[in-house]
Amino acid sequence: MNSTWSRFNITSIVLGFAFLYLPIVLLIVFSFNESKLVTVWGGFSTKWYVSLFHNQGLMDATWVTARVGVISATVATVLGTLAAITLTRYTRFRGRLLFSGMVFAPLVMPEVITGLSLLLLFVAVGFDRGFYTVTLAHITFTMCFVAVVVQSRLVSFDRSLEEAAMDLGAPPVKTFFQITLPVIMPAIISGWMLAFTLSLDDLVIASFTSGPGATTLPMKIYSQVRLGVTPEINAACTILIAVVAIGVIIASIANKRREMQRQLDEQAAQRG
Repeated sequence: MNSTWSRFNITSIVLGFAFLYLPIVLLIVFSFNESKLVTVWGGFSTKWYVSLFHNQGLMDATWVTARVGVISATVATVLGTLAAITLTRYTRFRGRLLFSGMVFAPLVMPEVITGLSLLLLFVAVGFDRGFYTVTLAHITFTMCFVAVVVQSRLVSFDRSLEEAAMDLGAPPVKTFFQITLPVIMPAIISGWMLAFTLSLDDLVIASFTSGPGATTLPMKIYSQVRLGVTPEINAACTILIAVVAIGVIIASIANKRREMQRQLDEQAAQRG
């Protein structure tokens, strides 16, 4: 019975991972295809990557996407961290329920509704759609994810560390930057990377809020795929996958090193 269940579990896991990752593997493999036909293997070649970097339209869209991602993720991380601190440390203030609802609303709001509402807002205030409207829209819907990640770390934060620092004469601002911020920094970095990844991946909200000269890479890929998949698109998606994977690996290594350093510090403090 155990062997039967073991085989069933292994088969289920293999099929599940194959369903999730086999299309990605095929996309990466065919990005090195010599043939222009994306479904017929014609030999190994990197010419489509060379062609990709000479495609001005895709390069412009990539540059826009990178700028929007970095700016929106940075601003969303700052605002999301402040929101998480407010919700965690100040449990009773007038309008807290409304504030938390406004912070976390984009988590459950369909992207179509978010994009349409932001479009109507920009039109109502006479804000021309373009790079800045896409950036503001991405800040709006990624800030809540940062707030969730940072808040989960603040909930388990040992506040006696802050109390000890303030008892020794450190003002609240210095206590935050020297005690609180280093402890929650892994969560802040994770929130930034999550916000950046969501910004790179967004298509719906950017489609509603973009304008001339602000076409993001997902929008460019979607518009070209409607006319047919090309090896250049496979190459662009492969590079995007590599960037995200490298970022996740770097973040994981950094978090493990910080955790190991924290454990070493705790052991040293206990011995001392």
